[in-house]
Amino acid sequence: MLNSFDRLLLVRGVPIFQELRDDFLVRLASIMDERCFSAKEIIFTQGQEGRSLYVVAEGSVRVHIGNQELVQLKKGDFFGEMSLFDAEPRSASVTAIERCDCLVLTQQQLYEAIDETPGIALNIIRILSRRIRELNLKLNVKNNELGILKSKLDHEIHETPTVQPAPRSPKLRY
Repeated sequence: MLNSFDRLLLVRGVPIFQELRDDFLVRLASIMDERCFSAKEIIFTQGQEGRSLYVVAEGSVRVHIGNQELVQLKKGDFFGEMSLFDAEPRSASVTAIERCDCLVLTQQQLYEAIDETPGIALNIIRILSRRIRELNLKLNVKNNELGILKSKLDHEIHETPTVQPAPRSPKLRY
């Protein structure tokens, strides 16, 4: 269980909250719930409805789609923010790598906070934009790698001489 001071330090370190006033951070830190997850416990799954943002307070989690790991997150990192805003199902699954404590902010708590301090919405938009750019960059790199591999494969296919069957010798009749 985190004490009030540790909660405040953790929330203050989260990028989307960094530009907020201290009095607001104190209030936000105090209303967030604390959840504990055991190692390998699924926090949420892709496609599941979600209305909460999580901040890793202790331990680490992996964000993944199926078996494909997207990223590992540790103390001070956050996840779940997309479903908080767009009311769409979770876009990925999150699983605790080890025992993990998280602070949880619900959609209702956040909307009340945004009504009180609209600047938080701009911070969240900046962070989401940055994450989208990073993922687009990774996607472009992978697409370029695939293009190079395809070119090499095409080259191999067209440059490799085809093997012609050996000519048959005429049948001899006796």
